Amino acid sequence: MAKMIIRAEQQDDEPAVVTVVEQAFKQAGEARLVCHLRADGDAVISLVAVVGGVVVGHVMFSRMVAPFRALGLAPLSVVPQYQQRGIGRSLVKEGLKQAKAQGWEAVFVLGDPAYYERFGFRVDLARGFSSPYAGSHFMALSLGANLPASGGKIGYAPAFASLG
Repeated sequence: MAKMIIRAEQQDDEPAVVTVVEQAFKQAGEARLVCHLRADGDAVISLVAVVGGVVVGHVMFSRMVAPFRALGLAPLSVVPQYQQRGIGRSLVKEGLKQAKAQGWEAVFVLGDPAYYERFGFRVDLARGFSSPYAGSHFMALSLGANLPASGGKIGYAPAFASLG
């Protein structure tokens, strides 16, 4: 594999990001979500993975309503032929590094615990929070020593309602 570069998404990357997200999810819902988050101004961190000059991966972190400064990680997308090569891991690690540097206190994710626990996300940390996504795949990660609160109501950006 050619050298991979992780960088901030640029405006001219938008069509490639839509293609990556649609290929990764095999449908258009998450790609529309990315566009809505961007248009609404709720996208805080949007990174792409580029291999050989081609965008092959994308991750977005968006603003959440929470009792502290929190982001939601979603979606994470890698085109199928580039999966299982560490691209998703590199995107998540760089996004978390940037979130911490920007002073965000926590990140929430809805996903496979076997995948996201390697970054420090924990189901038990999210358990005290009220969310429509609460359950065995809803996890939190503190970007400091501890979460600033152990419970409360949290909400994803309004664009997530469009996923149904």
